[in-house]
Order: sequence, then C-alpha cells, then structure tokens
Amino acid sequence: MTEEANPQTTPRRNLKTPLRRLYLLGGLLGCVWLTIAGRLVTLYFAERDAMQDRLTNQQTTTQTVRARPGDILDRNGRLLATSVDMHSLYAVPREIESIPDFAAAVGPVLELDVDELQAKLERYRDKGFVWLARRIERGQVEAIRQLELPSGTYGFEREFRRHYPQGALAAHVLGLRDIDGVGRGGIEQGWNKTIRGKDGKRVLVRDAHNRVVHLYEAADEPVEHGKTVRLTLDVRLQQIVEEELAAVQEQWQPIGSCAILCDPQTCEILAMASQPSFHPEQPETFRDDAWMNRAIAWTYEPGSTMKPLIVAWAMQQKKVSPQSVFFGHGGAYRMGPRLLHDTHPHGDMSLADVLIQSSNIGMAQIGEQLTNPGLAAGLDHFGFGYRTGVGLAGELPGFVRPLPEWNIYSTGSIPMGQEMMATPLQMLVAHATLANGGHYRQPLLVLDPTEGPAGTQLIDTPVVDRGICRWVVTDPMRRVLTEGTGRRVNVQGLSLFGKTGTSQVYDPEIQAYSNTKTVCSFVCGIPAHDPQLLVIVAVDQPTVGHSHFGSNVAAPAAVEILKRSHPLHARPIARSLVAPIRE
Repeated sequence: MTEEANPQTTPRRNLKTPLRRLYLLGGLLGCVWLTIAGRLVTLYFAERDAMQDRLTNQQTTTQTVRARPGDILDRNGRLLATSVDMHSLYAVPREIESIPDFAAAVGPVLELDVDELQAKLERYRDKGFVWLARRIERGQVEAIRQLELPSGTYGFEREFRRHYPQGALAAHVLGLRDIDGVGRGGIEQGWNKTIRGKDGKRVLVRDAHNRVVHLYEAADEPVEHGKTVRLTLDVRLQQIVEEELAAVQEQWQPIGSCAILCDPQTCEILAMASQPSFHPEQPETFRDDAWMNRAIAWTYEPGSTMKPLIVAWAMQQKKVSPQSVFFGHGGAYRMGPRLLHDTHPHGDMSLADVLIQSSNIGMAQIGEQLTNPGLAAGLDHFGFGYRTGVGLAGELPGFVRPLPEWNIYSTGSIPMGQEMMATPLQMLVAHATLANGGHYRQPLLVLDPTEGPAGTQLIDTPVVDRGICRWVVTDPMRRVLTEGTGRRVNVQGLSLFGKTGTSQVYDPEIQAYSNTKTVCSFVCGIPAHDPQLLVIVAVDQPTVGHSHFGSNVAAPAAVEILKRSHPLHARPIARSLVAPIRE
C-alpha cells in the first residue's frame, strides 16, 4: 500500500528555507554594519589625533625664517657692514615633467649654461630640493616669475647678502660672511654668534587650492635677528692708515706689512690694516696671501722695539736707574762664548744713551743684571706668549721658549728682541703699557664687549710704576726722535716719542740669520707728556731699495699716520675697566 503525501504539510516546509536564508543574510549584514561601526568608533576615539595630524600636515607647511645678520658700525656710527635682502632660487626636480624645457627656460635668465643646468637637474631627478642660484638680482626674480613655470617645480628662499659700504676698508678687521651666512675671519667670525642671530620657524596654512590663508610664527622657535656691533675703529683714521701702508707696500715691495693705531690710555684700536689686502665682496679676486691679518696672525722677532720694555722692567725690579752707567767696550763685548757688536763703538753710556743709541751691548749688560728668570718674568708681565684677547679669529700667542730651555745666549738675545716671537699687536699693547702709565690693558675692538666672545671681564694689570713709564717715554724715547735712530723722521712742533726696530730674519736654508732679509718696524706715539695716540708699522722683508732699517722703511709712514690722525682724534669718555684677570 502506497503512502500518500499530506497536502497540508509540504508547502510549510518549502516556506522555511527562504526565511532561514533571509535571517542569515540579515545577520551577515548586521555583522558587517557592526564591524563598520566599530571601526568608525575605533578611528574616532583611538586614531583621532593621528588622523588630525595627517590632515593638518596636508594643510600646513613649516618654513624657516632667516635671521638678518646685524650691522657693524665704526665708533661714530658709520656703516661698515650691513645685510641686503635677496632671493635665492631653488628647483624641485621630482615635480618637473620636462627637465630639458625647464633648463632651457631658466638657464638664460640666470646666465647659466643650459646643458650644465639640465645635467644638474637630471642628477637630482628624485630630489625635492636643489639650489639653482643664490642671492640673485631683483630683475632676475621678476624674469623667472614671468616664465610662468608649472607650480611646485621651483621656489624662492629669502636670504641676505652681506654688503660692505666702505669697500675694502678694514677688510682684515671685518672679515666676511660666506654664501651660507657664516662669518669667516675678523669680527664676522669672532662675533659670529652675536651678529648672525638665530633662524626661526613659521607655519603657513593653505586651502584646497594651495593658497596661503593664514601665517603665524612658531611660538617655540621665534626668529632672533642679529645684533649690531659697534667697533672702536674710526673710519677716517682707518683710511689714513691704509693709505700710508699702501704707500709703504708700493715703495718697498715687501712680502707684507701692517699698521695698528690705538689710544694707549684705553687700548682701543682706532685703525688696523694689513697688506696685501682684499675686498670682502669679491673673494674670487683674493691673492693667496691676502687673507692673513698680519697684525695678529704673523709673528716676528721684534728686535730693538723690545728694548724700552726691558729697560722699564729692569727699573721696576730696581736693577738699574737713570743714573746707571754702562761701558760700550768699543763696540765689541764678549758674553760667555758669544761676541756681541754695536753698530757704532761706544764708551760709557747712561741708561738713556743705551736706548737712544740702541746699544746691544748695553742691553746685554741689563740682561745680565736681570738674569734669565727676571727677563722671563718681564716678558710674561708684558703679555708675550699670550693672545691679547682682541676678539679676532686667528690671533696667535707669539712664542716664548720655556725658561729651562734658556741659556747664556738668551741673556743677551732677549733684551735685543731675539729668541722670541711676537705679533705686531702684542708689541703695540706692550708699548701702550708704558704710554698709559704702567697698566697692561686688553686691547678693544668693540665698544661694548659684554655680549661678545671675550665675556665681560677685561684685563687691566699694573706692571710698571707711573714714574718709571713717564721717564722712559719723555726722556729716552722722546730723544730717539730728536737725537737717536729716529731723528731723520722727527717733526718740529710735534712731541713724538718712539723706538725703531730692525731684526734679521732667520733663514732655515742656511740655518742662520740672513744678512739680506729683515723686518723693519717702528713704534711711535704723540704727545710724549700725555700720549693720546700710539702706532706701530711693521714691514716684512722689503725687496727693493737700500738701507732696510726701521728708521728708513717703517718710521716715515708711522710719523705720517700720527701727523694726519692726531688733529682728528677726540679721546672718548674714559670707561671703568673690570678687575684684572689673566688666563
């Protein structure tokens, strides 16, 4: 018997399958929506800050704000160095579709070789930044903009070009700033931190069309523009010194020369020049030897200009007095194994005569009374073997051998300015000690040095009694001009004082002092009763002419500098100096 299907139950079973499928699909859709909602919640709460930062970065750009380097002025406010606002052009190689077309358009405007520019851009094809030209002229900036190059392929960066309104005047004192704005040499380097300032940051907010809609300075990195530095130099006196030094260079054609003018009472440097020189805006024209500032970066044996210092020190140590008498031994004096000579034979000499006649034999006898330890102490007190701290990059300390290396030769050589090396600035500062009444003072090139590299403390050390200094300056050093080695350059009516110096140059090829190579120098001041100006002129190995002595080569220029400068110089108000220090 066959079982028949129930007509009432079959349709019900068929209806359950679609319902199950519907429920399953709804569940799956619900899970998907729950997953999406969960992800949205996660993005909102967990990654909200990261997403906001990403969006902000797409809307904002951080730019460097260049600090403007400060100006450099002379003591009277005349501009020596300033900064001119310029534009520098860069390219974004990875955004350039056709580098040949870009190079062909830009090259002629910048006066660059198109093929070389194209090769440069190809070399940096994947880079986002490459300089094309630094500090270009305003007309070139406008010409580049008129090319209507594709947006994002190039840009301009604001920079500053250093300008020296006085040209090459005081070039060695000022130095220069390189293409990246870093000080090189002189005040520009020595005071770079003060002058350069500190770059800052600013944020640019852009809209969807890449237009800047807001600009604000980053609070944590504000720009700090460089400060103005006022020097002790006087442009008028600097011009005089450079003119006279250039004349020396032309007449005697030495390897080099330098001159420094100061107020000995304050030790403020009023002028400093070195030859050969250079123009700080034209570095491509430099001679190889022009960069050296011979006033501070060249050392030499000072010769007879050392003698007044040794005499003053011997008087301070009560080894000699104006009444002392020295015997000249007819121009030849045996000192141990060494035989010393004077240019002219002398008999009995007073202490003043030893200086006036520049007697080596007399100075050797003073050295014997001081002994080597006493001589070494004198050099130390007058600052030899130490940098003066004038604040110029490249200053040398000179050279003084350690005392244990001295011998009987040293006893005679040191008083004559041999067996030691000094810079012209060291010699000037030492003689300023005599001229100002006995205080060794740190030379100044900046009128307000409190914010510079030298700090706030200035050296002011008593070395020799005022009465001794007054006698040395007004008697023998004055008489050097009236009756001694400097008489041929004396000027009637001017109370000049000074000391000539002629030193032989040691020749390493013959391992002896040369008979033909000399350094000629002259230290001179005015007026003797109250010194207001002091100058040194040092000439390294003149190559033409005859009579290469300090009195012939250096002295005329030094006297001319004083003659022209003294009427123009007005002594500044005296400033108190801080207690003495010595490193």
